[in-house]
Amino acid sequence: MSTTTDNWTEVEATAKRVLGEKIVAFIDQCRGWVARPERSDGRGESRGTPATPFAEPQGVPPHSESAGSETRAERESQLIAVLHKVQAEFGYLAEAHLDAVAQLLQVPAAKVAGVASFYHYFRLSPRGKFIINVCLGTACYVKGADRVAQKLMDELGIAFGETSTDGIFTLEAARCLGTCGLAPVLMVGDEVHPQVTPDQVPLILEKYLDKARREAAGQTTGG
Repeated sequence: MSTTTDNWTEVEATAKRVLGEKIVAFIDQCRGWVARPERSDGRGESRGTPATPFAEPQGVPPHSESAGSETRAERESQLIAVLHKVQAEFGYLAEAHLDAVAQLLQVPAAKVAGVASFYHYFRLSPRGKFIINVCLGTACYVKGADRVAQKLMDELGIAFGETSTDGIFTLEAARCLGTCGLAPVLMVGDEVHPQVTPDQVPLILEKYLDKARREAAGQTTGG
């Protein structure tokens, strides 16, 4: 999103539409006044000092507040908190979300994208309707979890961390699901499937595909 002084109002309005009122309010809170000690005599009185942005995007009108004394770690913590809020709201971080966050937080877009891609808990693509977790812990692995995982990949045409083209399934690996006595185990959503063999994989997938079709049909008919 190209930004100049002339079109900042339009860019800001677009960013707010992308993120929605709740996220915008949270960003305003992050960029607002931060309680900081006023005295150094230990009496604990404090006053608000304005937060300091990472850096002004080129052409954006600078803020009139005096610079605060936030550290780089504090500012990055604010960015991470905002990205968590955005992901909780939308399920993942789309490019449009990242760009909007950069504009409203006044953080370089490259910085936002770098943080979002560095931390594993941020998702940059939509998740499927059903999340499949394959346990690859020792107990499951020695009983064939790797073959179950490969069958899932073959059937869905995706690797770990990816979502099927129809948006139904996301495939993820788990270190342990805490059900070692039922190995090999996979979970689809909150449902545990014990002692799974590669031959059972198509039947398990069909169960959830059918469920997705029935739900879609119900939404179509208004049921």
